[in-house]
Amino acid sequence: MSTDRAGILLVDDMEDNLTALEAVLASLNEPLVRARSGEEAMKALLRQPIALVLLDIRMPGMDGFETAAHIKRLDQTRDVPIIFLTGADDDSGYAFRGYATGAADYLTKPFDPWVLRAKVSVFLDLYRKGREVERLRTEIQTLRRRVGDAPQGRGELREQPRTPRSRPRP
Repeated sequence: MSTDRAGILLVDDMEDNLTALEAVLASLNEPLVRARSGEEAMKALLRQPIALVLLDIRMPGMDGFETAAHIKRLDQTRDVPIIFLTGADDDSGYAFRGYATGAADYLTKPFDPWVLRAKVSVFLDLYRKGREVERLRTEIQTLRRRVGDAPQGRGELREQPRTPRSRPRP
């Protein structure tokens, strides 16, 4: 998987929820990566580029909050945005705790497919723009090194002598 086509990591312990997420997001034509636990999610994040994590809060073992804390603790994954997904009947304090853990957004199930697709599209666009900024930064650094390594006089811009322009005759 190239860095231009980073995946969307779907983390939920329920197969039906993963299938529903895949159905909603399939039209985005981006790689969808499944994880059935927080542990699997961490392995997936370290194996391949991920643009966004959709993370269920209530899972056995490492829950969504603990998984998010691990994601935000690692240098190579701390900038990956997380959207928490949870049931509508869950504790109202979950949203606060989710944002405090570093979530970029929080949605309750059942979610509106259009809203989820729109939010995911925004994060994918931000990921792509971030990669473009990094590419341009690298290109600028390379050009600066080339100019700095050039022999004296060759790396400097000089003003070209101006010649008078001829005017059309009436």
